[in-house]
Amino acid sequence: MTKDQLSTPHLLGVKDLTSEDIELIFRHADEFKEVLQRPIKKVPSLRDITIANLFFENSTRTRLSFELAQKRLSADVVNFSASTSSVKKGETLVDTVNNILAMKVDMVVMRHASPGACLFLSQHVDVPIINAGDGTHEHPTQALLDAFSIREKLGTIKGKKVLIVGDITHSRVALSNIDCLQKLGAEVMVCGPATMIPKHLGLLGVKIVHDFDAALQWCDAVNMLRIQLERQETSVRFFPSLREYSLQYGLNADRLKKVKKDILIMHPGPINRGVEISSDVADGEQSIILDQVENGVAIRMAVIYLLAQKIQR
Repeated sequence: MTKDQLSTPHLLGVKDLTSEDIELIFRHADEFKEVLQRPIKKVPSLRDITIANLFFENSTRTRLSFELAQKRLSADVVNFSASTSSVKKGETLVDTVNNILAMKVDMVVMRHASPGACLFLSQHVDVPIINAGDGTHEHPTQALLDAFSIREKLGTIKGKKVLIVGDITHSRVALSNIDCLQKLGAEVMVCGPATMIPKHLGLLGVKIVHDFDAALQWCDAVNMLRIQLERQETSVRFFPSLREYSLQYGLNADRLKKVKKDILIMHPGPINRGVEISSDVADGEQSIILDQVENGVAIRMAVIYLLAQKIQR
């Protein structure tokens, strides 16, 4: 594999990427971000490529970011929503995708509620697959844009201390972030209620703490995760109440003032304002949340462009 190509034919998870792959994606994202600052924010790189966005789970930011990235590359885009499809009539995932591919689609971006759905699909179809989030498993492009945003602000990721706070157990963002950051040489710490941190997470070389204020003093950047209520069993109580959670693990201005240095404030969205983060912090000077959104388009342009180079025409 040359240094100008990814080592994998798909983007199923960060675990499949090498550190060289990640740096290659970042280099291309730097170039595409420059394109996005131009009056005409478009390049003809993929004008002969058709991409299908298959979203079997609700999404706003990720779906729009992928669609915008594809259109900035001049690709043709087909959007699929499970709620209005034959999936509701019992059609299988493979049949659904094969029907779409029969219409000469060259690449698939998929979000699915089932962990491993993208891997399963990649074993049954012969086009590049990009995982836009599969259950509680992975969300690779989110991890890449988070790491890219840290690199942009701090100059490097190697040696930096990154804190991930919240519902680690049910978050696909957390697992992908941990893997990506460690591959790039960062130290990673997670913080949250013991009921929301996987028992064996320490085996990944991650520091685990429950004292949020102490963790904030340690880190260079903090990524605040929301409570994944839609993925939790309704019969299980992971914490007494949202108010109790916010008091213990919510980031607000008073808590931030106690930190003796400037730290980057991040959030993958959607934000539950007043729960994991207050509005004054989310919109404050240390927040790079909107930078993450902007960088998401550049990162996804880079991933799509690099995987498109592998398509046999």
